[in-house]
Amino acid sequence: MNQGREPESVSLPLVIGVGNAYRGDDAAGLLIARRVAEAAPGAARVVEESGEGAALLEAWRDAPFVVLCDAVQSGAAPGTVHRLAPDRAPVPTGFFRYSTHAFSVAEAIELARALGELPPRMLVYGIEGADFAAGTALSPTVAGAVAAAVRAVVADLQTYNKE
Repeated sequence: MNQGREPESVSLPLVIGVGNAYRGDDAAGLLIARRVAEAAPGAARVVEESGEGAALLEAWRDAPFVVLCDAVQSGAAPGTVHRLAPDRAPVPTGFFRYSTHAFSVAEAIELARALGELPPRMLVYGIEGADFAAGTALSPTVAGAVAAAVRAVVADLQTYNKE
């Protein structure tokens, strides 16, 4: 799914799906990105990332509008879809599960802000996960939330592309 950065596609919005396809609900961000690519072909570049901060900074470099999708653990009910606008306000650092990488998605966003490399427009969709154990199946509440998040991301892309 990771598409190259052809010069003509750099001006397109970028959808980044973050997660691990083999850790249950942690695959939610990846599935959102894949389904957005199917539902709105050509509306955005779509890439998948593990969530490693430096790779995220590189992935969104020069993108005019980024929609990042990931599973979260904030204490809300499983399946809750969070929509944040980091171009307007910081993302809580405890919002994303910490991975084995040096810094989390929230920390990558804040580092980009400090370096002046935050995309001009950015949205983060986080789906509250329930089960992050090994396996490829999403929990039922998260699976339903993925469908809702896909609809919301497609609507955001359509709004952006009309501007």
